[in-house]
Amino acid sequence: MPTTSTTPRKLRIAVLFGGRSGEHDVSLMSARSVLNALDLNRYEVIQIGITLDGDWLTGENTLDAFEKGDFKNLNRVIPPTQPSHSALYESRITNHAETLHKLADIDVFFPVLHGPFGEDGTMQGLFELANVAYVGAGVVGSSVGMDKGVFKDVMRANGIPIVDSMLVLRSEIEKDVNAVIQKVEKEFGSYPVFTKPANLGSSVGISKCTSPSDLGEGLMDAARYDRRLIIEKGAGDVREVEVSVLGNEDPQVSVCGEVLPSREFYSYESKYVDGTSGLIIPSQLPDEVTNKIREYAVRAYKAIDCAGMARADFFVENGTNKIYINELNTLPGFTSISMYPKLWQASGLTYPQLVDRLIELALERKAQRDHTEYRRTV
Repeated sequence: MPTTSTTPRKLRIAVLFGGRSGEHDVSLMSARSVLNALDLNRYEVIQIGITLDGDWLTGENTLDAFEKGDFKNLNRVIPPTQPSHSALYESRITNHAETLHKLADIDVFFPVLHGPFGEDGTMQGLFELANVAYVGAGVVGSSVGMDKGVFKDVMRANGIPIVDSMLVLRSEIEKDVNAVIQKVEKEFGSYPVFTKPANLGSSVGISKCTSPSDLGEGLMDAARYDRRLIIEKGAGDVREVEVSVLGNEDPQVSVCGEVLPSREFYSYESKYVDGTSGLIIPSQLPDEVTNKIREYAVRAYKAIDCAGMARADFFVENGTNKIYINELNTLPGFTSISMYPKLWQASGLTYPQLVDRLIELALERKAQRDHTEYRRTV
């Protein structure tokens, strides 16, 4: 009589990387670390890269192909758009006739996508339409966490202190950049100020401005990346402190870490290119300060309905120890030098354990959504 294997099948994890944002290259670095951490004895991993043009591609060694910029041996994937598409479809062109090859049903999508079209709620909306499990925050948490202007408004409403800031539109700059400069100078009174795209991360498009000419250049640079821009008053003599959050409705918080920027501020280059910024983990701040930071991190996380993970960034004023929240990054960097996994490692959770936990949280969140009724019953 034939025997039936009782060995459970591996969970199928689709890791998505690349994307259409200015953080495309950072995503590839993060994805390399995530893929190295996934236990192949436990998971069946499918690599899916998204090009700068938005094409979904898969095949053998997809990440290698993306790192080399050579896509000729990859095949296009039709993204999931409805519940029946938890199985992906790979399109192949043969003799001018398109045929479809069904990929295995995916248990969890793991987006390692930074910036617009990845962590701003758009990809999460696609996952919601397809009714699939996915790592990270939902539509609301992702979009609010991504938009610095909306995020700051939510923090104000919840009594969480932020640095003075204002929002301007690209159209205002295109119409009269000098008028915008005068508006900023009237609002803040002095320099320095920082200009930022409202919807971007990894310090892309951020400039420190110490004069009107600097401000004009910073506004023009930030406007390349978004139609909404944030101008922040320089926080003065501050320390940059970060904390990692993990969980859904009952989030846990890591130890605090302090960033020692090697440049004027924690720039893209110091984060991802030269890795020269110093990190102090755990930070050397008094316990009452770090406890307050961790409290603010949880409050902010819950206020935007975040899930899965986030890295919360703070400024702490030297002398007064006054705390300001800067942002909540819902898909933080996962590179080998990234703060998010380093903080958890210092808190007793290894990188592979962290990845496992994120997958568990994705399945837990999906189970919660499955309890929701979307049709009115009489």
